[in-house]
Amino acid sequence: MNKSNLFKLLALLVVASMALAACGGSGTSDSQSSDSAQNVTSSGFVCPEPEQKMDVTSKELNIFVWTEYIPTEWKECFEMVYGVQINHDEYSANEEMYAKLKAGGTSYDLVQPTDYIVSLMVRNGLLQKLDKSKLTIMDNLDPAYMDQPFDPGNEYTIPYEGGLDAIVYNADNVTTAPVSYADLWNPEYAGRMVLLDDSRVVIGMTLLTLGYDVNTTDPAQLEEAKNKLAELVPNVKLFDSDSPKTALIAGDVDLGIVWTGEAYTANQEDPAFTFVYPTEGAVIWQDNWAIPADAPHLDAAYAWLNYTMQGDVFYLMLRDFPYLNPDTAALEYAKANYPDLYDPFMGSPVTNPPAEAIQKAHRIDDVGDATPLYDQIWTEIKGGE
Repeated sequence: MNKSNLFKLLALLVVASMALAACGGSGTSDSQSSDSAQNVTSSGFVCPEPEQKMDVTSKELNIFVWTEYIPTEWKECFEMVYGVQINHDEYSANEEMYAKLKAGGTSYDLVQPTDYIVSLMVRNGLLQKLDKSKLTIMDNLDPAYMDQPFDPGNEYTIPYEGGLDAIVYNADNVTTAPVSYADLWNPEYAGRMVLLDDSRVVIGMTLLTLGYDVNTTDPAQLEEAKNKLAELVPNVKLFDSDSPKTALIAGDVDLGIVWTGEAYTANQEDPAFTFVYPTEGAVIWQDNWAIPADAPHLDAAYAWLNYTMQGDVFYLMLRDFPYLNPDTAALEYAKANYPDLYDPFMGSPVTNPPAEAIQKAHRIDDVGDATPLYDQIWTEIKGGE
């Protein structure tokens, strides 16, 4: 072989070697190389990349959220994608969360207040206005959940999930099916009920049975509601806001008032669990994300909101916490990729309530100076349970 041909052969070998290196080594494709770099949670969930990754210098994020309300994959993915440690505390009632923030000394970056407590928190300077320029997911949010009376213009909050508190019962065990809140006083149900450990919901539904507004501030009406509610306590086996479905599924109770998602999950477990929108109208609510006034890790807070509420991440709520879902991108993603989650969710009157049920529903509002009256009633009622 002459020198000219030898040089040509060597040149070809160099080019081939460079091309092989660009592919990541012998026999390795681009896709295989990419897969090896993916973030995967302990459950095997492949973490999506942020649609718009943010610059985050904070090393931790402190969230204070409702019990059983955050998919595990969110926390693991966010920690891997952004290198931020999640510190996760939980509460079982808005009043518990409010009292802790009001007392001061906390360093939470995100909380999940329900509608009626938002205005109270704003009035007491516990929340800061959102910087919408840092929220890239605003177009994902259904307008039906936006600009609510408790936060006009969404200055302080964005919607998380919602629901209607109504009645669920086991049709296999309950002979006389309830159709109204008033029916819950039936002696037939003695010791067979679970109620949410939520003062405003339970006192509110009692007010409705008396023909009063769920947000009344009239002391006489509240006293009447307290006396009537005291008559219901013998029917109640337990108050539980953490996981009321557990007692139903276990057969410890046969009916009660539970969160929407809990009712849906119970029905998926056993179709005998039937959801009823009471004739008085259900209690409607919406949980929201908000940033406390003194949040120390704002960059991580906004990164969390944008990442967890992008469609290919927030759809996990249909799997874990199937409440009313305001994230249209998540619903579209589930429809296209996970019809086994999407179809039953959209087909259920629990998670996709009839328009009539929403129109008849009652939203709980801040009652201002009457708040101590509600607290006193609840303390007295619970003290006698």
